[in-house]
Amino acid sequence: MSSQADLPSISGIRILVTGGAGFIGSNIASALVDENEVRVLDNLSSGSRSNVPADATFIEGDIRDDEALDRATADVDLIFHQAALISVEESVRNPERTHDINVTGTVKLLERAREESARFVFASSAAVYGHPESVPIAEDAPTEPTSPYGLSKLAAERYVRLYAELYDLSAVALRYFNAYGSGQLDSDYSAVISVFVDQATNAEPITVDGDGSQTRDFVHITDIVQANLLAARSEETGVFNVGTGESVSILDLAEIVRDVTDSESEITHTEARSGDIDRSRASISTIESSLGFEPSVSLKNGLETVVQSTASESSLDSSQ
Repeated sequence: MSSQADLPSISGIRILVTGGAGFIGSNIASALVDENEVRVLDNLSSGSRSNVPADATFIEGDIRDDEALDRATADVDLIFHQAALISVEESVRNPERTHDINVTGTVKLLERAREESARFVFASSAAVYGHPESVPIAEDAPTEPTSPYGLSKLAAERYVRLYAELYDLSAVALRYFNAYGSGQLDSDYSAVISVFVDQATNAEPITVDGDGSQTRDFVHITDIVQANLLAARSEETGVFNVGTGESVSILDLAEIVRDVTDSESEITHTEARSGDIDRSRASISTIESSLGFEPSVSLKNGLETVVQSTASESSLDSSQ
């Protein structure tokens, strides 16, 4: 498995990570804080202050707040924009708020990046594709989002590309597939892993939606961070998928989790979720050739780290 020492090197610059108290943002900040001046901007609506590296400058604020943005972006060289409303269900309930945070907030940051001539690395999502016509999904595949969340990411991504073309801003967008790893709160894109691990470790039935034939491309946080650092060091613009280029069925995932946890839990099936995407797998040839990205964490090894982390947290909780 890749260690932090194996990650691409960036040093001696001033960096802002929005959403840096969240899962992905905090891991990016942690990878950079030893060799750079790192600022974290987060409103703590879903992230935790405890996730922010001790040596980073923490600014509690919203990406839509001009005063907070002024403090966070002053004299920055590089911006990793991870802050977003990421719940698909919440986006369906409140599309206006989703647009305000994910699109308007991004445009405000792009303006600051333009003023500071800062490199801009944007966290997009495979949700922009909707139901793919075929797999693997390349970056030029049709984009037909099925939720306000997916549409907001696509709109923000288009702004990123427009700023690169219209204002010559050094900007790039990364379309994450199903990110997972230790320390992650449940999300729409990896909740199945934490649910399966919890069920298996508690000797409960592992519940699979439908027949379990639906497939996903799960990419470990180590490789998400690798992709971000490679994108930051590059002068490439445009959009890149971030995945493993491999997929696993949800039924096979349940069996791997049962094996990794040494569990005897029975695998059971529930009703299929309405609107669930049948197949998802990233084509990563573009990011491999353009940025030198190479997935380093297998699903089995990645799941082992999640299981170990969950066991450690449970042991700590029980001792308190």
